[in-house]
Amino acid sequence: MELKQGDCLIIIDMQNDFMPWGSLPIPDADKIIPVLNSYIELFYKKGLPIFASRDWHPSNHCSFKENGGSWPSHCVQHTKGAEFADGLRLPENVIVILKATDPEKEAYSALQDTELSQLLRQNKIKRCFVGGVATEYCVLNTVLDLLKLGYKTYVLSDAIKGVNINPKDEENALEEMKRKGAGVIVTESICPLSKYYV
Repeated sequence: MELKQGDCLIIIDMQNDFMPWGSLPIPDADKIIPVLNSYIELFYKKGLPIFASRDWHPSNHCSFKENGGSWPSHCVQHTKGAEFADGLRLPENVIVILKATDPEKEAYSALQDTELSQLLRQNKIKRCFVGGVATEYCVLNTVLDLLKLGYKTYVLSDAIKGVNINPKDEENALEEMKRKGAGVIVTESICPLSKYYV
């Protein structure tokens, strides 16, 4: 598979609070940082857009348990937990997408109430390559929204991690994305392209 103009990388919610050291840890989420860094390098050297979403919750967000939601407080605006994960090497020209900023609304998809859809159009994107966390929540919903909008979408299966509250949640999410039309690939599918960057 050759990367080309019209492709983009979308990294979902790789933030400190979702790492093993954070307030809402996703098992082994830090293990995919080196893999994502490889993808970042590939897309950056090819001059292709890189988008990185992050939860940017107000402290009174409805998803927090203390406010009646399902999750512990996480990714609160302007905190260390909301920063991108330590070790993630994002380039200076990364396009950051802030999501779930409304205290009254949960938002799993990086396209919900954000400028991402408009930016994809402006950049004449045709194919989206998606990695990050969590597979069965924000990755799943972002991929499904991209497919609805008609983008050819690939899930980077070696660069995602799930919460797996139930043992097969991540597996089921991958199956759903495939059923809806997403491709599922690994680094080796595009890593040979590194020869183009020397």
